[in-house]
Amino acid sequence: MTALLDAHLYGILDTAYVAPSAMGSMAHELIKGGIDLLQLRAKHSTHEEIITMARALLPITQRANIPLLLNDYPHLVPLVGAQGVHLGQNDMSISQARAMLGGGYLIGLSTHSLEQVHESMKEAPDYIGFGPLFSTPTKPDYSAIGVHNIAAAQALVSCPVFCIGGINLTTVPHVLHAGAKRIVMVSALLKDTSPQAMTATIKQSVMRAQER
Repeated sequence: MTALLDAHLYGILDTAYVAPSAMGSMAHELIKGGIDLLQLRAKHSTHEEIITMARALLPITQRANIPLLLNDYPHLVPLVGAQGVHLGQNDMSISQARAMLGGGYLIGLSTHSLEQVHESMKEAPDYIGFGPLFSTPTKPDYSAIGVHNIAAAQALVSCPVFCIGGINLTTVPHVLHAGAKRIVMVSALLKDTSPQAMTATIKQSVMRAQER
């Protein structure tokens, strides 16, 4: 599997943008474009529906050596053979999720401020998401926090920081100029007419930024 420290572009397969029946083909597109991590986010699906989607995705991600993470539900991770879970601020704690899963699984955490980034280190997630940087329909209940604290957030922690929220072809140069090393994209990839090409374009931009 792709090592977390080697991951720079994180994609989210969100049922708000992709029908369950199209998840497999979208995963193929993102993987061919160079995605490093994939998360299944299905906020309004039943556990049974999530299990079905994840089990269909797993052979695709496994063949590509791409970790598959589930959003919100650590107890479903071992049932489908996924590699980890992503938790929000209002979900169970990292320690609770680790106790449920045992060792060998990735656990990520969303953070929305420098204070939350600092607090997150008490539980040592494997990585954190930091955002939303810009307004995004994916997270309508959260205010945009901008890019000015990206470097500070990365300096606070020893784990990978994935910047998220409203990142697209227009905003990604600002995110990278602010020092971001890793980014998450959702609608800008999923809604593009060529998800593979868009993924490849963004991946190249991120990797070039690391070389500067």
